[in-house]
Amino acid sequence: MFAPKALILFTRKWKLKPPNTVLSFSSSSQHVKFKAPLDMAARDGELRVFLVAGEVSGDSIASRLMASLKLLSPFPVRFSGIGGTKMRSEGLQSLFPIEDISVMGIWELLPHLYRFKVRLNEAVKAASLFEPHVVLTVDSKGFSFRFLKQLRARHSQQKLHWPAHFHYVAPSFWAWKGGEERLGGLAEFVDHLLCILPNEDKVCRLNGLSATFVGHPVLEDIMELNLINSPSINECKAEGNGEDFRRKHEVPPGATVISLLPGSRVQEVSRMLPIFANTMELLKDNVQQLMTIIHVAPNEHVENFIAGAVHRWPVPVVLIPGGATHMRYDAFSASKVALCTSGTVAVELQLARLPCVVAYRAHILTEWFIRYKAKIQYISLPNILLDSAIIPEALFQSCKPANLALLLKDIIHDRACREKQILSAQKFVKLLMPSDGINQNLAKQSLMGKCPDYSPSAVAALTILNYGKPVIHD
Repeated sequence: MFAPKALILFTRKWKLKPPNTVLSFSSSSQHVKFKAPLDMAARDGELRVFLVAGEVSGDSIASRLMASLKLLSPFPVRFSGIGGTKMRSEGLQSLFPIEDISVMGIWELLPHLYRFKVRLNEAVKAASLFEPHVVLTVDSKGFSFRFLKQLRARHSQQKLHWPAHFHYVAPSFWAWKGGEERLGGLAEFVDHLLCILPNEDKVCRLNGLSATFVGHPVLEDIMELNLINSPSINECKAEGNGEDFRRKHEVPPGATVISLLPGSRVQEVSRMLPIFANTMELLKDNVQQLMTIIHVAPNEHVENFIAGAVHRWPVPVVLIPGGATHMRYDAFSASKVALCTSGTVAVELQLARLPCVVAYRAHILTEWFIRYKAKIQYISLPNILLDSAIIPEALFQSCKPANLALLLKDIIHDRACREKQILSAQKFVKLLMPSDGINQNLAKQSLMGKCPDYSPSAVAALTILNYGKPVIHD
């Protein structure tokens, strides 16, 4: 793998740049037009949104966007689609369990191809029957892009008006050889990308794909924890109540607590948790009063696997539901260090200022593919954006209990090592925010009364609701 060159290390002015009022796109030999979503909502007296989220992080992102749409839409909003527990709490009745399409990797998908195809056909059919004004997919590009492509083809064959297609979380085009060149092809079935990293929107537009940088969704954890009372995020630190957590879970004074985050999909948890267990076995004789917290993703298969695994756990353990934001950050605050599988959790740990080690293993063929196709040196987003090995990474063959134990011991016993991660975390989190111009845009649109605090989901909702309307500049 090579040093990262594709991601920039600076923030940009935020601009809401929806396309013109009526858009037209080419599909094969046909030229099809569609109206702005709110124009169709005005006609029907409601805004219909079909959503697809294929994993736990996507369920969280989509649920917050659903809440923002309900808050900001001038019309009642009705949802349909596929999601998890958080989306259901916002009013979605999922077509089928999110676990059915929550599969990670390339070769890992092979045993599930038939079920994947059946669920894909169900989703396309349900979306067509729902007659949405907006279709929104969140991450999970393997399922999402196939779904959007087939849905667009279906509408084209039936010569119907197309609903606007949005995809939230841009594919990591900057991480792969030839990734940027493939962006143009997405415009055939994705009308607008909601990007969560700086400069992704600019690169997308240069390649013919409409996009908006909305900020990283994990920033909303701060607001959920009620740590700020103004629309400006300055410190960007999510600090839970560690003392309360230790008291409730009877953590002995002087105990060293390690947060373990093995992943959100059963494939990765079943691979990573045994490695984490063996790592704790090696650490327990070298770390005073070692205690672990396992963050359990709200995924039925993951919950069952972890419940069975902890019966043989080598040190005292506390299980907490990963979907509960307050409990998660309370646990982070009570911990001295974290060991996590690569993913969004690495960003959450930076927000909590909790030093960590990132680990990753996959199917041997998936690992080979990553080595061959990746053009970046690191796997965790903080290291990628800062272009530095701030967070220790143990990847592929290096992801062994002995290596992980050594890395964790260094962080536990070396105060300077922990401080270096904490200082870098502040720089990293600031890169995830659009500029203060977002507040000016919200004020111009007379929405500050409804939406007093900046949030990525509010920006994403405004992008959707203003799609096809005149541009408002900073």
